[in-house]
Amino acid sequence: MIKLRIIDTYKGLPKNMYIMFIATIINRFGDFVMPFLTMYLTIKIGLSVGVAGVIVMITSLMGIPSSLLGGKLADEVGRKKIYIISQGGAALTLLPCAFLTNPILIVISLMISTFLRGAARPSMSAMITDMLPPNQRQQGFSLQYLGINVGVALGPIVAGFLFHNLLPLLFIGDALTSIIALFLIWKNVKEVEPEHLQETIYSEKEKEEKGSTICALIKRPQITFFLIVYLFYSFVYTQHSFSLPLTADLVFGEAGASRFGLLMSINAFTVLFCTVAVTTVTKNLKPIINITIAGIFYAIGFGMLSFIQSYPMFILSTIIWTLGEILVVTNFGVYMAENSPSNFRARFSAVGSLSWSIGGALGTSIAGSFIELNGLKSIWLLSIILSLFGAAGMYGIYMTGVRRKIIRTTEELKKTEV
Repeated sequence: MIKLRIIDTYKGLPKNMYIMFIATIINRFGDFVMPFLTMYLTIKIGLSVGVAGVIVMITSLMGIPSSLLGGKLADEVGRKKIYIISQGGAALTLLPCAFLTNPILIVISLMISTFLRGAARPSMSAMITDMLPPNQRQQGFSLQYLGINVGVALGPIVAGFLFHNLLPLLFIGDALTSIIALFLIWKNVKEVEPEHLQETIYSEKEKEEKGSTICALIKRPQITFFLIVYLFYSFVYTQHSFSLPLTADLVFGEAGASRFGLLMSINAFTVLFCTVAVTTVTKNLKPIINITIAGIFYAIGFGMLSFIQSYPMFILSTIIWTLGEILVVTNFGVYMAENSPSNFRARFSAVGSLSWSIGGALGTSIAGSFIELNGLKSIWLLSIILSLFGAAGMYGIYMTGVRRKIIRTTEELKKTEV
């Protein structure tokens, strides 16, 4: 039954999309190094926790400029070319870590690899947009999201074994899976050259723009406002990894850590088993409406953490906000694709990632101070307010679009009558 539902939900997509799905599973399954980076730096290399923390932070931050650079190059040179160069470079610079013994060289290699990997991400979302018409984009981004989570669910199990028993294979396996993934895309996915992007335009909103990314955003205020509101979603979602473990510790004491770990597993399984159902139920709704609904799920799921005490209610809370997560991830790329100039798709995708990163950074820094001043439960009350504010903002964007469409239709009718 589940197999048939999956087939029905994703059938009819281009062959290239299924290739990218398989490549994503392989690539994310082999994402061995990053989840164990802190442990590697402290346990295997012998760095202090403080130094390791700084390195991990810098490594994470490097993904922001690399994503922006990768987006610009993907739009100007070609999505597939930049993906292959960036992903291939990331794999090749990671490989020496399996044999190096100098900590400085290892850290440098890891940072270069992370930078190049970040540059590849905007190309992937732009390739999906290029190959799919508007009515298939939600299915495409949903399938991509499912592939990411299948890989992430299985990969760490293998990575944990390699970390403790066959450390060099941790790096070799990561690099090898990246190469296999990019080979699949190189062999099967057709490049849409920048001069042929006109062929992938399906609406007035996707027409090409001239000038810089900032100029393109100024000309499309609805995207700019969307990305500002998106910050609130990111701020709230980040609390699942920052404030939720603190809340679990407060409520459950010594059992807090293990119960939080189980909640994260429930989050992963909810994504795996509910993504298809959520996509099927919401596929006829506008992406902006789905993201609006996600804000309501966030408000309920995170907000109830301000007063619940029993573990079953924590499980229910996790399932509810995870449904919001599914709606956000499977519809964000669709909305951006439908409102991005065809020659700015990768750059707009990179700016979207930047918006999410900024919201996440604010979500940890501001939340920490807010909790110290007002207590732990207050962060969940704030999450309710921000989630509902975000949902209202998204709905406002939708209604603005509806009004513009009505005005445009009225003007066209008047011209016809004349």
